[in-house]
Amino acid sequence: MSLPDASTSFTEIEITVQWGDMDAAQHVNNTIYLRWMESARLAMFEKMNKGEIDFNKVGPILAWQDCKYIFPVTYPDTIVLHYNVTEVNGDKIMCEGKMYSKKYQRIVAIGNTSIKAYDFVALKKEDIPSTWINVIKDFYGDSVLVTP
Repeated sequence: MSLPDASTSFTEIEITVQWGDMDAAQHVNNTIYLRWMESARLAMFEKMNKGEIDFNKVGPILAWQDCKYIFPVTYPDTIVLHYNVTEVNGDKIMCEGKMYSKKYQRIVAIGNTSIKAYDFVALKKEDIPSTWINVIKDFYGDSVLVTP
């Protein structure tokens, strides 16, 4: 299985696996995959907003995540992570991240996340701002389901 071709319809990052990412079982610790997803999530917001993320008032926060581990990753390797918005539904943005090993040329994990808007001044959850929805629609086109 070869890695998917790059496209502008998702965010792609490459991550070099570090020796210290491995645990006593001699493979990358499960928590590291979640950190990789966090890096991809921030890269996606930066790419969609041309590097301009304003966390002073309303910003994205992680509400939920899961990860399906498919194949063990070991040092040395490079992970290619594709991160996508899959749906905007009311007060949440659903995303999916697919992680591929360059060394083994295969998928190694799939993660799903739910992102919510949070008002850092009022300290409360907000509806997804219409500006975010417009940016997502402009970036992804019709490939993302948007429901009120």
